[in-house]
Parts: sequence; structure tokens; C-alpha cells
Amino acid sequence: MSVDSAPTRELPALAALGRDELNKAVSGIAAVHSSVADTVFAGLRVAWGTRVRPAQVIHDAISTSVYSAITSTVDVAGDLAESLTVHNTGVPSETKRGATAIGILDGLIGDQLTAERSPLAPDAAVRVDGAVVSITPGDLATAFPRATGHLTVFLHGLMETEFAWERGGKPTYGARLADDLGSTEVMIRYNSGLHISDNGRRLARLLDDLVLSWPVPVTDLTLIGHSMGGLVIRSACHQAVDPYWPKLVRQTVCLGTPHLGAPLARGVHWATAALRLRPTSRPFGTLLGRRSAGVRDLFHGAIAEDHWRDIDPDAFRQPAVDYPPLMEDARHLYVTATVTRRPDHPFGRIVGDGLVMTNSGGGRDRRRHLGFEIDDGLHIGGAHHFTLLNDDAVYEWMLPLLRPRRALPPGTD
Repeated sequence: MSVDSAPTRELPALAALGRDELNKAVSGIAAVHSSVADTVFAGLRVAWGTRVRPAQVIHDAISTSVYSAITSTVDVAGDLAESLTVHNTGVPSETKRGATAIGILDGLIGDQLTAERSPLAPDAAVRVDGAVVSITPGDLATAFPRATGHLTVFLHGLMETEFAWERGGKPTYGARLADDLGSTEVMIRYNSGLHISDNGRRLARLLDDLVLSWPVPVTDLTLIGHSMGGLVIRSACHQAVDPYWPKLVRQTVCLGTPHLGAPLARGVHWATAALRLRPTSRPFGTLLGRRSAGVRDLFHGAIAEDHWRDIDPDAFRQPAVDYPPLMEDARHLYVTATVTRRPDHPFGRIVGDGLVMTNSGGGRDRRRHLGFEIDDGLHIGGAHHFTLLNDDAVYEWMLPLLRPRRALPPGTD
């Protein structure tokens, strides 16, 4: 790996990003301060007239000098941090802690980082122990020495990475399926700040290359996604150009996926619009307005480009979307959860699993039905959104449903 490769630039990029974000935070605080001060001095002018003007001029001069000094200090500290890290060859994205931090950043501003060609914005890629595996027959054979024809492909959720599947310190679903079914676990990391449709297109291309370069012939594909990962899977299936790998998909599994949108995303959207109405709160609205394209897509669970193209992302009212049908000839499984034991408990109906409502996780409400069958779903009570990443009850339910279909002997029905 060359010294100038993207992974070795991650530490300097993190230092630079930290400096930029601190400067934006200082600017936001300064804007709030200025707005509040203007309101106060406006009130004083009503009572004291022009006598207030000298005090306001002195105040403005001092506050401007203070915030400029803070910004300059942050710039100097950022330059120093970059110089100290430029010779460090560590790769944060290949460690669990570093990957987690970068995954959160990507979920928040990953689209911006991609536009800036930042090394902190990852391409969709297969990962083993945090490191990218090139999609070539030789590299795949080295990374997967026990490769089988049944692939279980895992897609994490918003602000997560493939390390999220290790929740609880237990063997992952993929590791357990390898023991029980003889399948091969394939973990994929992607930039969750991009549009879901962009990630779906990238996943479709990645699966094209993966099945063609896999060390042994691929006979079965099982696609498993947590939260946003389930939407990326649906998007990939919708956008697939090569007809080969979709014919190998036997099951998709969506764990806590907001197929009809997430209330938190809608709440942030509406709060942003409200905060931008007044000068005092406008900087906070601007901060929330920086949320990534991926987060914005969760308003409706938008998985296709025409769900967001030519639409004002900041408009208070967002138009409804026309969801594409589920992939044919595959079984589509789903799991939902509520923090209450009973899904029909009033609090459980309102809160769901803490992030996703039960009806959204099942792709069905009074007006919409995406095609998920009731018999293909599981509900877990007394659990939260992240429980679904590694739960014994979920695994025991999935296991018999993910067994590859076997060809019947000739002459049998």
C-alpha cells in the first residue's frame, strides 16, 4: 500500500474535518449570540433611544474579536493536528473503534464527504476484519478460504458498519449460519450518508462482480439488512441490470427496516423547517439542515432516484412516493420489534422499537402494502432497534427459513 493511498490519509482527514466542524460550530454560536444581542439592544433602544448605540458598537466589536480569535486558534490547532498525523500510517477505518466513529460521520455528512473526495467516505466494499477485499478471484479466495456456494450478504444500517453485527459479543448471524447451514458470511460496508438509491446501485454492481469472481459457483444468495440496510437491499434488487445475480436470491431479510419511513427522520425535517423561521434559532435549523441525503431518504423510506430527484429536500411538505414492487421469485422475510412486550400496547404503538414503527417495519399500513406476507414476519416484544442486530430469537426463527432450496429428484413433485 502506498503512503499516499486513501487509508493512510484518514487521520489527517479526520483532523481537518474536526477543525472545519469546530469552526462551523463557533460560527453558529456567534450567529446566535448576534441575534440575541440585536434583540436585546432593540429593546433598550425603545427605552433609551440613541444613547444605547455606543454600547452596542463596543459590544459588537468585542464579540467579533473574540469569535475571530477562537476561529484562529482552532485553525492553528487543526494545522498542528494534521502535521502530527500525516506521518502516522495507522488506518482508523480498519479498527472497530475507528470504523464506528467514521461510520457515524458518514451517516451525518457522508454525501458531503463523497463530494469532497474525502478518504473518510468509503466505497461500498466487502470487508474482512475491517479491511477491504478486492473483488478478484485471487483476493476472494485468500479472504474466504472456506468459500461455499451459499452466500449470506449482510448490510448494516445508518451510521453503522459491519462491526455492528457483533453486538453482545456473541457470534454473528453469519458465523452461526456458516456452522449450521454451511453458508459463507459476506460483510459489506457502505457510506450510509449517500442516497439509498445510490447505495442500491453500488450494491447491485458489487453483487454483479462478486458472484462472477467468487471462488466457487454461487448457487444461493441470501441478503440480510438491518434498518437502512434493508432499504439498500430493496433498492439494489429494483435497480439490478445484470439478470444473473437476482436469479440467485432466495431470501431477503429486513431487520427493523423503515419501509414506509421513520418518524425520527420526519420529526427532524419538520423541526428544521420550524427552527429556520426565527433568526435566533436559525443557526440550529441550519445545523439540522446539513443532515445527509441518506437521513433525508428515511422520511418516506425512498429507495429509487425518482423518489427524491427534482424535489425540494427542505420543503415542509414532502410528496408521497410510489414504492416499487418486491423482487419476484424470492421470499421476503422481515422482523419488527417494540420496546413493550405486546405490540398492541399503546406505548408500543407510538414508539415502536425506538426508531422504527411496527407498521413501517412490515411495509403495511391502512393505505399501503408493499407485498410482505404476514406469515413471513416475526415480531419481538420487549426489544429495541439494535437488539435485532444479534438476537437468539431472531436467529432461531431465521435458521429454518434460510436453508437453500434443494432440487427434487426427477419424477417427483
